[in-house]
Amino acid sequence: MNLVTQVFALIAAVTHIAVGTLERFFYDRPAVRVLLTTSTADAPEVTLWRSGVAVYNILLGLGLVAGVVAQHTGDSTVGDTLIVYLCAFLIASAIVFVASFPRLWRGALGQGLPPAIALLAAALL
Repeated sequence: MNLVTQVFALIAAVTHIAVGTLERFFYDRPAVRVLLTTSTADAPEVTLWRSGVAVYNILLGLGLVAGVVAQHTGDSTVGDTLIVYLCAFLIASAIVFVASFPRLWRGALGQGLPPAIALLAAALL
């Protein structure tokens, strides 16, 4: 897997780990809610859902990190598989996200663009 693919996979990883951390541990802050949802409104009844999404984002990011680590420790088949699958998963999720919540297109772009660049680089370079 080439360097461009690995760099953009890591950008996607850091993005998802950071967003998951914000969702899980800092969502009570109005500035974080604005960043994630464009609104300061809180909905305490979705705490369980939000926590699940946060863990999902963190685990997706860690999976990409594991894929890049596998690349550098001699297990390229595992690394390739993790990176390609998780990038495709994130792109599909971003498409569903923007289709469901068009006003949050920036979030969908942040979720889907780095893995799309990673896959494109994997295919072309």
